[in-house]
Amino acid sequence: MSENRRKPIVFAFILVLSIICLVAPSMADIKTGENAYHRGEYATAMRELAPLAKQGNAVAQYHLGLLYSNGQGVPKDDAQARQWYEKAATQGHVDAQVNLGILYDYGRGGPQDFKMAVRWYRRSAEQRNDLAQRRLGLLYERGDGVPKDFVQAYMWYKLGAANGGKSGAIMRDELAARMTSDQLAEAKSLARDWKPKPK
Repeated sequence: MSENRRKPIVFAFILVLSIICLVAPSMADIKTGENAYHRGEYATAMRELAPLAKQGNAVAQYHLGLLYSNGQGVPKDDAQARQWYEKAATQGHVDAQVNLGILYDYGRGGPQDFKMAVRWYRRSAEQRNDLAQRRLGLLYERGDGVPKDFVQAYMWYKLGAANGGKSGAIMRDELAARMTSDQLAEAKSLARDWKPKPK
């Protein structure tokens, strides 16, 4: 192999190796931070995750949102939780999306905004998050942020129940008692034909 052909290969190898060396420590820090969080060592979790969250890591941002939302190792601060969840949610973090939707839904950490709650619940629900599917169904049932629509509500409850949410099944069955047979048939058809969307 000539020297000129070897240079791009060597450069590519060095570039890949450099990226691996940079990513490996941050992945270790994420795991260390997540493990500390799950063990209830919130100060350690904060210390490990905060720098990564500031660098744009969605998993770290989500966990900081949890710490602030629950007042774990830091004073409870829904405004901070909302900021961290939003950073992770915009990167496609499914659990951050539903948690951000909840904060908007209840007006925690800022003004109540049902349209924003719908937006974030929908993004998470479309990725099969059963809590988001139930919450979105409830907004359709009540007509908060969207027009009241029992067909859509039933569909989302049914999808949430299919993804393991027991309360989704209860909500679906309670709503069914208030629906016409045509509405039920349409909702069941929508649920059957529904396909999740990628991040």
